[in-house]
Amino acid sequence: MARSLSQMMLKRFAAYPLARSSAITSRSIHQGEVRYSTSVPSDPDTHEDFRPTSKLESSGLSLENIVEQDVKDNPVMIYMKGVPDLPRCGFSSLAVRVLKEYNAPISARNILEDPELKNAVKAFSHWPTFPQIFINGEFIGGSDIILNMHQSGELKEKLKTIVNNQGKEE
Repeated sequence: MARSLSQMMLKRFAAYPLARSSAITSRSIHQGEVRYSTSVPSDPDTHEDFRPTSKLESSGLSLENIVEQDVKDNPVMIYMKGVPDLPRCGFSSLAVRVLKEYNAPISARNILEDPELKNAVKAFSHWPTFPQIFINGEFIGGSDIILNMHQSGELKEKLKTIVNNQGKEE
């Protein structure tokens, strides 16, 4: 019974074409009958409450100034995909796990929320990939560099003053 049911289902699915044609046109993707848009609608009839907003724009600072301020004000700053408690990328997850080994305070910004922030961080560091980690205002690199520093003991030295200062404040 189960075998005949699975064969019947297999025959039904085999009738569907394996690949559907898709066409990409000016910021939208058409696949079969479904349309996915990668641009923000500029429909004047859309109510203001439903238009996308950037949390960073309302601060009055330019994105470049925000990145500079983040790096200056936070001993450990990571620009990543997702947030430390819920990384959305394996490399970001690895970087956070390594940094958490030292109990250092981690400040982070999710670059997936704002593509302009992502570009501002790239311009600031002159580095194309994410995550990007800054320690004491110095650009360190990404997850591979943090992992190598952890394995060599260099990261422990770099974070020692931050962890010691955090312990004194508590």
